[in-house]
Amino acid sequence: QVQLVESGGGLVQAGGSLRLSCAASGSIFSINAMGWYRQTPGKEREFVAIITGSGATNYADSVKGRFTISRDNAKNILFLQMNSLKPDDTAVYYCNAAVVHTSRSQSSYWGQGTQVTVSS
Repeated sequence: QVQLVESGGGLVQAGGSLRLSCAASGSIFSINAMGWYRQTPGKEREFVAIITGSGATNYADSVKGRFTISRDNAKNILFLQMNSLKPDDTAVYYCNAAVVHTSRSQSSYWGQGTQVTVSS
C-alpha cells in the first residue's frame, strides 16, 4: 500500500508564488512517474505537469513557463514550484504517482489534495 501526502497550499495574491510538495511512502520499489493535477468544483480534474523517473517533464499549456515540476528521487518527494500565480490557478491540487511495489506489481495512487487559492 502506498500513501501520497500533499502540502504547501494556501492563499496567495495574484503574481505570487507557492511551492507544493508530495511525499510518497509505503511498499515502493520504484516510481515510474509523478504528476500534478488540479480540480475546481464543477470541472473535471485536469493535468498540470508530470515528471518521469528519468527526469523528462511535460506541462499543460496553461502553466508552461510559470510552473516547474521536480522530484527528489532518493526521498520520493515531488515538488511543484508555482510562480506568477493567477486567479485561474485556484484549485485543489492533487499528486499522482505510478508506482512499482516491492512485490513488483504496479498501480497509480492519488493524494488527498491541497487547496491553492489565488486572489485578484
